[in-house]
Amino acid sequence: MTIGLIGRKVGMTQVFQADGTMVAVSVIEVAPNTVTRLRTLEQDGYAAVQLGTDEKKKLNKPDAGQLKGLPSVGTIREFRMDDLAGYEVGQTIGITDLFAPGDVVDVTGISKGKGFAGHIKRHHFSRGPKTHGSDHHRAPGSIGPGTTPGRVYKGLKMAGHMGDERTTTKKVKVVQADADRHLLLIKGSLPGSRGSLILVKKA
Repeated sequence: MTIGLIGRKVGMTQVFQADGTMVAVSVIEVAPNTVTRLRTLEQDGYAAVQLGTDEKKKLNKPDAGQLKGLPSVGTIREFRMDDLAGYEVGQTIGITDLFAPGDVVDVTGISKGKGFAGHIKRHHFSRGPKTHGSDHHRAPGSIGPGTTPGRVYKGLKMAGHMGDERTTTKKVKVVQADADRHLLLIKGSLPGSRGSLILVKKA
């Protein structure tokens, strides 16, 4: 278990590498994260580092009490850790403290919501024939036997709500880490829409 950073997805672009090849990258804005709390085995039953970002002008009383003497942050997330050595409350962690070009990371975010989708779009089912009198164009087909068990199994792939789920893209490569502009460029596409919350940690 390793620590990561909290960021916001900016969008996608293309950059040239040193060998002249061009790669598509996702751009993540990662402002310096502040350590707001340390969870310990003795007190909390698990070890974790709590980080905060996204400065907020006004906090409610519980948050203001927890963040007393610390920057007013609106977004707080925890990263489970095996060892808390080297971390203390109030410490600031930036991009270059954790990541460098060539590192392999795991990126977690909330995928784009697609609304109610059919089984072809949602689960990549094949469609039926269009001709020869067929009326089975986009129908799902049989969903289970009748007599036994006489019901539909839980978890069966059917039409339903698609997207808007927490998902992780694993083992993607860091292309650039710009500490001056607080930008992290990661190869390929990442979950989430523009402005959505992103968690990045080493794979």
